[in-house]
Amino acid sequence: GRRQRALLCGVLLAVWEAAWGQLRYSVPEEMPKGSFVGDVAKDLGLQLPELRDRGVRIIERGRTQYFALKYFTVNEENGNLYVNEKLDREEMCGASPTCSVSFEVLVHNPLNIFHIEVAIEDVNDNSPVFRKASLDLEIGEWTLPGARFPLEMARDVDVGRNSLLTYQLTSNPSFSLSMKEKPGGKKQPELVLERPLDREKQSSFDLLLTAVDSGEPARSGTVHVRINVTDLNDNAPVFSKSVYEERVAENLPAGSLVLRVRATDADAGSNGRVSYAFGNVPDDVTSLFAIDSESGEIRTAGPLDFEEKNKYVFGLEATDGGGLTDHCEVQIDVTDENDNAPEITILSLSSPVPEDAPAGTVVALLNVNDPDSAENGQVSCELSGEAPLSIVASSGSSYKVVTASALDREQASEHRVTVVARDRGRPALWSSTELVLEVSDVNDNAPVFEEAAYSAYVWENNAAGALVLRVQARDADAGANGRVSYWLAGGSAGAAALVSVEARSGALYAQRSLDYEQCREFAVAVRAQDGGAPARSSTATVRVFVLDRNDNAPRVLWPAAGAAAAAPGEAPGVVPAPFEVVPRSAEAGYLVGKVVAVDADAGRNAWLSYELVQASEPALFGVGLHSGEVRTARAVSERDAAKQRVVAVVKDHGQPALSATATLHVVLAESLQEALPELSERAAGGEAAAAAAELQFYLVLALALLSALFVLSVALAVLARLRRA
Repeated sequence: GRRQRALLCGVLLAVWEAAWGQLRYSVPEEMPKGSFVGDVAKDLGLQLPELRDRGVRIIERGRTQYFALKYFTVNEENGNLYVNEKLDREEMCGASPTCSVSFEVLVHNPLNIFHIEVAIEDVNDNSPVFRKASLDLEIGEWTLPGARFPLEMARDVDVGRNSLLTYQLTSNPSFSLSMKEKPGGKKQPELVLERPLDREKQSSFDLLLTAVDSGEPARSGTVHVRINVTDLNDNAPVFSKSVYEERVAENLPAGSLVLRVRATDADAGSNGRVSYAFGNVPDDVTSLFAIDSESGEIRTAGPLDFEEKNKYVFGLEATDGGGLTDHCEVQIDVTDENDNAPEITILSLSSPVPEDAPAGTVVALLNVNDPDSAENGQVSCELSGEAPLSIVASSGSSYKVVTASALDREQASEHRVTVVARDRGRPALWSSTELVLEVSDVNDNAPVFEEAAYSAYVWENNAAGALVLRVQARDADAGANGRVSYWLAGGSAGAAALVSVEARSGALYAQRSLDYEQCREFAVAVRAQDGGAPARSSTATVRVFVLDRNDNAPRVLWPAAGAAAAAPGEAPGVVPAPFEVVPRSAEAGYLVGKVVAVDADAGRNAWLSYELVQASEPALFGVGLHSGEVRTARAVSERDAAKQRVVAVVKDHGQPALSATATLHVVLAESLQEALPELSERAAGGEAAAAAAELQFYLVLALALLSALFVLSVALAVLARLRRA
């Protein structure tokens, strides 16, 4: 049928226009809910799995925004456009010769927008309607045949052929029907008197006027025409113009004069008194305009809105006191005023957007609509605010907000900009809306240590597990990308066995007790790593200095400690201690010898001082406090014993101080020969001990040999006896 052909043509047209970024479908009105309109996915070249993943929805724009969501829906499963509610062209577009619903389909991931226009084709679903149920005419019996009487025109809210009307009149020998061509192609029915009337024979006539449209199938409407035959009223009113035209601005206050129509009647008295009234007009005309029945002034009765309707065409009739009428047409053009600020609609906002989004990434789609016309409806958009964003015009009245440069969440985690839309009217009207764009984090920052190199100082002999140092690295990223953990990443040889690091806190702990004398300093590398994927890291060097404690006593190198234990008169078997020979002629200050000592500690703990603590003749000797030199404190006298024993203590400067002792043997003699007797006594004692030891060795050896010979003899005797046997 006609509906199927219209739908097929609409689909073919949609395929053609898809290549131009806009789909256009054509469907007849009165299609029920669920009717197929078009395959949007196929016509846009979108695959169904892709469409399901990306998501699709209808967004509205322009004056038809209400109808887009009310009457149409897109199925995300198959990508088809369906009727959501039964279509009524007359409700949607009124008497407009063309009717279409424009809207946009928004597809996500990535954002894209497609324009769709659905033309609503008229079907003949409305019958012609007369304003009145009956028409009353008064025709004088003196009226000559051929006189014409205009009749009311029927109104059909359909458009095109469906609204073109023809008229039929019931057959009557006294009257016929004629058509008068009106501007716009409409026809005015006129009653034509065919023969003289005689009121005395027939005072009234009842006729039926039928209006038939040109639709398929045709629809009709009727009105009764009652004709009263009266006495003399031989002149009908006549309008000064058949068509009155006027232009008025929208937003006129109620009661403003629009225009004045005028009709004259050549009759006198009541037959020449003319009254004015609306013809068969729509309700919206009577709600917006009023006519003074006596003066013919047409005034506004309600607010005119250019954006709702910019032209009104309606009929007026002038009626005299005798019932004769004339008709005219009034055309009122409504001119636009800049009374509408641009309307900004956020169609889609991609927030948050990752900070590594490249420049030019679409973050928002906007629709800006100004229902005014001409310059009043021409809109420009701009962004106000400091943000790396820019706005670019898209198709139609759509705009895209895109990134103008790289984003950095660490510098700004969100951006606030104001979209300002301004029309070109005078004065210009504008509106604004705020966009808040959050920036999501990506792992683009490595952890950064507070210091590139750390130094830590630890006393030796520390307890195992003691805190050495706490390092800290900060990561400007957020969430897991900014969560830092710590690891050892090399260092000095063996350093990994000395310290460990806690992964969460960055605290370095000593694994065991440190010894300054074994290791005075070492370095480890600590790596800070975030939780991103892939992870980022950085390293810092930690140098640990071991501080000395006074845990080592001084060690005497000379005279040797073994020599001190073998002083004259002590147990034999030990190497005799060395001695120093001092001439009896030595004066005070004579250098006897020097105590040599060292301390394994460092600093003050290794500073040594010497002190004389014991001597055979305390007044005879003295020791240097810092040098350890033993000198005579006075001149040697003959009364001094030949053998002297001097004991010195060596102290360090630690807290507390540690010490060691050194023993020095001195022989007072002028020469070595004089000292030999003293040395011989000491040697004799040593030789006796050595001889006793040697004798003991030989006795044991002889006993062993005798025992071996005895055993050998017994064995030989036993062997000889066995051979004889």
